[in-house]
Amino acid sequence: MSDNSNISHFTESGFENDVLKSPIPVLVDFWAEWCAPCRMLAPTVEAIANQYQGKIKVGKVNVDENQNVSFRYNVRGIPTLILFKNGEPKDQIVGNAGRDNIAQMIDRNL
Repeated sequence: MSDNSNISHFTESGFENDVLKSPIPVLVDFWAEWCAPCRMLAPTVEAIANQYQGKIKVGKVNVDENQNVSFRYNVRGIPTLILFKNGEPKDQIVGNAGRDNIAQMIDRNL
């Protein structure tokens, strides 16, 4: 996985501060190392992070390392993208979505 400075890595311990208390919407990519569709989605998530820089925060949650957060938001299949706004999940996409679909979800919630 590349080190894109526009993508954060969220953990259970920091999830509340980093995501739920964020002043701007946060797109969270729930993924795992072993998940091929997750790896295929990574460049799209990076492109979205660059496109929406300053408007939203983009980050990843490794479901294997952060099972409580994944369970809390009912993540059953990965990749799952959930858009949080004002501390609440507002929208989500499950599976390897296209950039346009992700952008539409974000635009609906900005």
